[in-house]
Amino acid sequence: MTPKLFDIFSKKKIRIVEKPKIIADYREKNSLVISVLMSHGAEVEIKELKVADYIVKDVAIERKTVSDFLSSMLNKRLIKQLEEIQQYKNKLLIIEGIEDQEIYNDRPEGINGNAIRGFLLSITLNYRVPVIFTKNSEDTAKFLLVLAKRQEKEISLKVKKFSLDKKERMQFILEGFPGIGPKTARKLLEEFKTIKNIFNASQEELQKSIGKKAEIFKIVDEKY
Repeated sequence: MTPKLFDIFSKKKIRIVEKPKIIADYREKNSLVISVLMSHGAEVEIKELKVADYIVKDVAIERKTVSDFLSSMLNKRLIKQLEEIQQYKNKLLIIEGIEDQEIYNDRPEGINGNAIRGFLLSITLNYRVPVIFTKNSEDTAKFLLVLAKRQEKEISLKVKKFSLDKKERMQFILEGFPGIGPKTARKLLEEFKTIKNIFNASQEELQKSIGKKAEIFKIVDEKY
């Protein structure tokens, strides 16, 4: 039998499979997600991202564990991140860890399940950011890998952090108090003019302005 020889001049194209490439923010370098991605053969580039935790071709992804999601919901940090991620056409919010931690149970921080559901609806409907729930870090990594293999475009990293003006910074500080939304924060600032005046105001003065919500400011006088 004549042995078969490989025709090195064959016109048949040889397909080279490239490793899926994922860009991760340097603050994610110790995350288990990174190690899972690399164990599956992904090429992970770690760098400082001004916005988002991961970039997969033309998609920006913000990753939150359940506890981080809840705390950033309380202190309004997630709202700022959702505003910044709008610079990308395609974006996702991944909430990781629902296998180990219930997200809707009433929390000791004072958040009830319906408040969380309402906030999730706001993320999807108002900010147009789809939300994906993952069981754990491995599940998160698998979502990123699937995304890396199906997308074709790459996006620019030329985005920037939003800088707030003086009034926005003052309002942002007040909105960090549970129950104090943008409307209430503006009302207080318009009436008392400065944050210091708000903190120095009596409960009677605050209640006259914003009702029962004023009770949250009692914490200003509490010892750590």
